[in-house]
Amino acid sequence: MPTIYEYLGFFFKFYSDEHYPIHVHVIKGEFESIFDLIVINGMLVELKVRKKRGIPLLPPNDTAKAAEFIRVYYRNILEKWVDYFVKNIPIKPVKITKKL
Repeated sequence: MPTIYEYLGFFFKFYSDEHYPIHVHVIKGEFESIFDLIVINGMLVELKVRKKRGIPLLPPNDTAKAAEFIRVYYRNILEKWVDYFVKNIPIKPVKITKKL
């Protein structure tokens, strides 16, 4: 389960046995939400948030912050997805300390 980003207490991760649609797990404390990235012609057109079974969703304010981060970094997230799941290239986590 590689961490792709750490941002202000949020951990953005892929799980090792992922599947489509392309999505990222966002964890903060005991909360976790899964964000599906709906991409058409290389453009992010929608983010769908869903729950991981047995784990509470991120609170609304944290969901909004995570979604904002994903909207800014979605191209990098897509690139990391392809590198990890298609090309089998290991992912190094990136820590971002500045607010968006």
